[in-house]
Amino acid sequence: MDAQVDFDINDALKHYLSDPAIVPTPEADGSLQDCENDPESLTGALVNGVLNPIIDAIADNPENLSKSSIFDSIQFLLKHASQLPTQTLSKLFDLITSGLASEAELINNEIETEDQDASRQQKQLLEMYAFLLQWCVAAVEVKAAEKSSSAPVKGRGGKGTKSKSQAKDGAWDSAMQLQAALETMCRVMKVKLGKLFMTTSDRDTFIGLFTRPVYLMLESEQRTKSTTLRMHAFKVLCVAVKHHGHAFGAQMSVIQNLSYFEHLAEPMAEFLHILGEQYDYPQLADEVLRELSNKEFNNNDTRGPKSVSAFFIKLSELAPRSVLKQMMMLIKQLDSDVYTLRCAIIEVCGNLIADLSKQEERNENSKAQINAFFDLLEERFLDTNPYCRCRTIQVYVRLCDLEQKFPKRRQLVAELATRSLEDKSSNVRRNAIKLLGKLVSTHPFSVMHGGQFSYKEWDDRLKGIEEQLVALKPPAGSPGLGEKNPEVDSALLDEATTLNSPSKDDVGMTEEQKAAALKKAVEDAATSELMGKLQLTKKYYSEAIRFIEVLHAGTPMVCQLLSSKNKSEVIEAMDFFVVLDAYKIQPARTGIRRMLRLIWTKGNSDEGKGVQSHLIECYKGLFFSAPDNFSENDTANYIARNMISLTFGATPAELTSLEQLLNTMVQEGHVSDLVIAKLWQVYGVQKQDISKNQRRGAIIVLGMLATADPEIAIREMGSMLRIGLGPLGHKDLALAKYTCLALRRMQPTRNKGKEPSSLTKLSNDHAILVQLAAVVEVVSDSKDWFGVAEQAIGAIYTLSKHPDTLCSEVIRRKTKFVFQAQDSLPENSMEGIEDQSHLPSPPPEQPRPRQKASLALSQLLFVVGHVAIKQTVHLELCEIDFKRRKADKEKTKTAEASPVKNANVDEQELDLIGGTTEDDFTEHMNHIRERELLYGENSLLSNFGPLVMEICSNNTAYPDEDLQAAATLCMAKLMCVSSEFCETNLPLLITILERSENAVTRSNVVIALGDMAVCFNHLIDENTDFLYRRLNDTDASVKRTCLMTLTFLILAGQVKVKGQLGEMAKCLEDSDKRIADLSKMFFTELATKDNAVYNHFIDMFSLLSAEKELDEDALKRILKFLASFIEKDKHAKQLADKLAARLQRCDTERQWNDVAYALSLLQHKNEDIQKTISGGFQLVEAAA
Repeated sequence: MDAQVDFDINDALKHYLSDPAIVPTPEADGSLQDCENDPESLTGALVNGVLNPIIDAIADNPENLSKSSIFDSIQFLLKHASQLPTQTLSKLFDLITSGLASEAELINNEIETEDQDASRQQKQLLEMYAFLLQWCVAAVEVKAAEKSSSAPVKGRGGKGTKSKSQAKDGAWDSAMQLQAALETMCRVMKVKLGKLFMTTSDRDTFIGLFTRPVYLMLESEQRTKSTTLRMHAFKVLCVAVKHHGHAFGAQMSVIQNLSYFEHLAEPMAEFLHILGEQYDYPQLADEVLRELSNKEFNNNDTRGPKSVSAFFIKLSELAPRSVLKQMMMLIKQLDSDVYTLRCAIIEVCGNLIADLSKQEERNENSKAQINAFFDLLEERFLDTNPYCRCRTIQVYVRLCDLEQKFPKRRQLVAELATRSLEDKSSNVRRNAIKLLGKLVSTHPFSVMHGGQFSYKEWDDRLKGIEEQLVALKPPAGSPGLGEKNPEVDSALLDEATTLNSPSKDDVGMTEEQKAAALKKAVEDAATSELMGKLQLTKKYYSEAIRFIEVLHAGTPMVCQLLSSKNKSEVIEAMDFFVVLDAYKIQPARTGIRRMLRLIWTKGNSDEGKGVQSHLIECYKGLFFSAPDNFSENDTANYIARNMISLTFGATPAELTSLEQLLNTMVQEGHVSDLVIAKLWQVYGVQKQDISKNQRRGAIIVLGMLATADPEIAIREMGSMLRIGLGPLGHKDLALAKYTCLALRRMQPTRNKGKEPSSLTKLSNDHAILVQLAAVVEVVSDSKDWFGVAEQAIGAIYTLSKHPDTLCSEVIRRKTKFVFQAQDSLPENSMEGIEDQSHLPSPPPEQPRPRQKASLALSQLLFVVGHVAIKQTVHLELCEIDFKRRKADKEKTKTAEASPVKNANVDEQELDLIGGTTEDDFTEHMNHIRERELLYGENSLLSNFGPLVMEICSNNTAYPDEDLQAAATLCMAKLMCVSSEFCETNLPLLITILERSENAVTRSNVVIALGDMAVCFNHLIDENTDFLYRRLNDTDASVKRTCLMTLTFLILAGQVKVKGQLGEMAKCLEDSDKRIADLSKMFFTELATKDNAVYNHFIDMFSLLSAEKELDEDALKRILKFLASFIEKDKHAKQLADKLAARLQRCDTERQWNDVAYALSLLQHKNEDIQKTISGGFQLVEAAA
């Protein structure tokens, strides 16, 4: 027991580092030796029986560790630490830590003695304790790693198949003991180790016993997250580096840690920062940065560059001065192929700019450094990798928040960000939008005039300053402040030569002259100072205007990005327009209007719902949120005015989107009753004249709100009757039109699944219907009349119980007015029209003014055509209503069936005898449509079929363009009623389509043919060629209408596509961007339907390649777009075989090139085809 251990640290480390299990322990306790080959037999009682005496011995005297039995017993336990209970390992850990602390204290007190033998013994004891501590920490870390890896394997109840000892293991947290061990290491290193370790190698070996377990501990991500443990570990390393020559070892360890452990990137930067700041040792950071800057990474290595990049960034945040010193070396990484390193250097540049700008005293050197870093960042806007471009923009976003604004750089960055809006990467575009918004919200032009960005206001200010400068400049001939005169007066030169020898006549200045000269000098100085101020102000205004111009240039591009497929990009664009609107930048309104269409974003996904909800939030902030200091009444006025303003200058598409937005907002409760009341006040005011647009806007908004809640319109029927259908409406037909539209909202459409409103169908003598009929009969030469008549007839069919009766009476009165008031047609030309009716007549009016005969007839034909269409829809609704009521009746009968059947026998029999089946009813309705409406003896409309045919057939006898357009539209609507009438007049309609010079007429016929294709497919299917021809129409509006009509018909499967898709493919290169975009959308949707693009690819190619007017580049772009939809290899191979067969039949090189290019777009992998193509056109021609 008393034998002393012969301990050699180098030998011990050699065995330990090779394999701890082979460390010899010959003097270990016998009971432990017996368990050498059976570690499972190391029970807690056995181990404690050995360990407790050892603890007592070392507690009594730390030097007892030198006894071989104690030392080997401890080594034995550490060898088998994995088998020990954690409680035992904890006791062992405490034993070694406390023993080392005690020994260090003893040595510290006795270090001054010169006894060499004592020093050697103390050194050995320290090495023994340090060696055991290193081993113990490693054992603890292994145990902790096992514990963390086995933790997720728990069962549902948290209980697994653990033994009792393992169950106890879970309660042990070694963090506190590790912290105590690290503190002990620091205390040991504060001892004057130089007196114990005479050579550097001995000292380094000893210090390695402390640093090695610290690095091991840091390898655990869980340990590193603990701030306390991390700080204690850094303290050990810092003391080792500062006082014990561990710098080189630390440098190697830092580099290795960055290469293999991603989680250590930021902790290593933190360590170097602490070492430099608190221990005044920045050299290690310099060395690490130098080595990393010269390091080259393998392209396949992802972990290393990522970790090093994070290290650079963190260190530049914590110790920017250290990084700045090595920037010339680090900058080389911008040429690295690894984009993560380039991203890191970009961010480092931003951090250094931020640090340099915060210096209180900046010299020329720091300004030059800032400019150099800005130059580097600006170059990175064109980096080849989108992540680097994104990081550059993100760095600038952060730099915008600095107190120093860098106005010159901001201007250039704004231009670069605007250019980046066209980047191919959506992430870059999104960040560019964010940067532009940040540049606006942090702009440096708020010193004067409040910081708003109205271009007109700033331009007026600049002009005012320029005028003041011109006024201050003296006349051209006066000396002083004026511009230098390039011409030299020779007389003046002569006088100057004589000044050197003044004559006797020269006398000195009088006192008055001196006073005048002094006064003039003072005035000149004041003028000069004022001019200097004005020049600076002019420069300030000019820079602001340049910035505003950049924003104006970028706004249209951001508008386009509102249509992006990337939802986060769309949301960023919305936020951008909200910011611009806050700073009164005019083009922002265009973007805010364009945002409206996003209400139609499909809400199937979270992203789609996110766009819709974000749009509503944006509009709430812009138009539905009043300043906080407003009262409730002022808030309602503010919101009502904003809602009305949304309708000013809005297109029909924007109004439709606004309706959907307001509908959603009403359903979500964002529109209060007080706001609705304010809107009705604006609409109903009569005591004072108000803007027509404001009154129209009020009823437009109210009509939109009524789509969500019909009661909004029902409650104010009287106001609409008095205003929109009264004298004001007759004077302002647009007001009347929107009033009619609002009246239609009182009956919600069934297909929306809304609850029926409280309003029942009205009788024809109701005041509303009487006034609606009167509106149709208003005499007006305005084009707005047609819109009013359309909506009024629609409102009649929506609200009336018997709309056909009322509309018949309207047509009779209108016909009477047209033909009796004009002398152009004989009286007997319309026999049978003036049947007596018991309907009430509209209120007596003043004698109607005479109207141009052709216009009056045009209006009559418009009414007839629209009534015919509405009557057809009315019949369909009657059929649907009949089927619904029949189904409801059957459900009721089934539910209320009585056990006593005899009571209802007679009623059931009558139902069976007189009952009408659905098929009978449908057949009867079809008969009415086909034979009664246009051919019945008592039908009013039957009188007008021959009339419109006569007018359309004789455009020389009826040359008025508007009359021809109205007659064609009327005939087209009548053709949609009856297939017989359609078949009879189809040749005439197609002739009009081909020959009419009126673009509106051609567009109407195209739409009509589309409707007929749905109603009477068998008639139109053979004549679709005439529709496709309109894709080559000279008028863009006709071409666009035709493309939209064909898009609907083809995608809905209403017409069969034969070989005409090539005509639609040509539209991909149309000069009108809307047509090209619509064509792209069509083919994108078509590609989702049963390989449609593949099936028609050859036909499209044939038509396109034969088109002489299509240049080669345009053809290539079209083919490339179409080929992108051929995704299956099987399809690509089949198309390639078909196209390759054409190579032999090509007559010209252009044909051969077209086929070869198409083949290059297909992934066919056919070597024979490749050989044929590589041979070229000449070879094929020679073979032929």
